[in-house]
Amino acid sequence: MNQVYIIGAIVFWLAAWAVNEWLVRLKSANRLVNRTRLVAVPLLFGVAVLVVWEGLVRGFSIQAVLLPPPSAIWARLVSSIPTLWADFRQTFLKAVVAGYVIGNLSGFVFAILADRVDFLRRGLLPVGNLVSALPMIGIAPIMVMWFGFDWQSKAAVVVVMTFFPMLVNAVAGLAATGHMERDLMRTYASDYWQTLTRLRLPAAAPFIFNALKINSTLALIGAIVAEFFGTPIVGMGFRISTEVGRMNIDMVWAEIAVAALAGSLFYGVVALAERAVTFWHPSVRGG
Repeated sequence: MNQVYIIGAIVFWLAAWAVNEWLVRLKSANRLVNRTRLVAVPLLFGVAVLVVWEGLVRGFSIQAVLLPPPSAIWARLVSSIPTLWADFRQTFLKAVVAGYVIGNLSGFVFAILADRVDFLRRGLLPVGNLVSALPMIGIAPIMVMWFGFDWQSKAAVVVVMTFFPMLVNAVAGLAATGHMERDLMRTYASDYWQTLTRLRLPAAAPFIFNALKINSTLALIGAIVAEFFGTPIVGMGFRISTEVGRMNIDMVWAEIAVAALAGSLFYGVVALAERAVTFWHPSVRGG
């Protein structure tokens, strides 16, 4: 046991805690200062977690096969950029993007149809709840058998995972408008499609973006897990399962770090798009 690393990690954590408390309580009329404060708090917290992780692993001499320190993960990440990029391109740029677009778009189209046709709404939503409860490890092998070992089968898993969250949220959003607003549109002699595009879809936008944000993380998880059941010799899920068998845990954590960063950025892009589109909504104006 190396007490220097342990004490250093604890001291840094306490210091970072104190600084974050000060930043949270800081009040300023300067908009730039407030924006910087909002970024600095989570950034400092993340750095503190990494420092504590490093200090505890080195202080307690934890074996790298159990939990490698962040410095070892970073070294492996930097030295394996070509491999990580090939895996990222196979999993994210192909399977995740394709499945995400197809799943969300088809879920939105079927939500419009379900809103228009009553028996579809009564039939699709229970089926959606049933499919959402299906285990992913049961769907993935079937999709591999249907669509082959390449990225198309992983995209199919992503479609299944993202279709019904979009369907359920979009249907709920389309039903969110009240009778007063709809009656007002009828007094203007608006037909169904005019009411849909000018009233109900804008009102449903927060629900739709909520589904998009949920699916941004589900899509990546689904594609990675699906690669455990058959894939070419490339892909994030393939690399994780292979390197675990080789006991190269630092490479596994490097893939996890890339996946976490990609998922966070993907979610952030969708959240920024939501703020740009639904700038009028009270939740956005209040933020």
